[in-house]
Amino acid sequence: MVIKMKQPNTSKPFFSPEQVAAALAAAPESQGVLDESWREGIVSHSLPELREKLRRRGPQKAPVKVPTTIRFDPDVLAALKSSGRGWQTRVNDAMREWIKTHVSS
Repeated sequence: MVIKMKQPNTSKPFFSPEQVAAALAAAPESQGVLDESWREGIVSHSLPELREKLRRRGPQKAPVKVPTTIRFDPDVLAALKSSGRGWQTRVNDAMREWIKTHVSS
């Protein structure tokens, strides 16, 4: 029977204490740069806690849209997608304009 024992940690630090001190002294947060950019950062002490914090949505700028399924001919869908990012919003706006002129209240 062979019993393996945990080996002691023999690795040496990658940076010397002097190098660490020099890097900290030259770091942007010492001039207040990171303080501004990290003001709204998320602090978490565990992965489940971080997931919960990231899952929450902030206040909506506009009403939440309703997901749906619509069928397009392949050439129509290709043309819409080729117009670039935001094509679904443009389709929504076009449908809103069509409704204004074709649907009676």
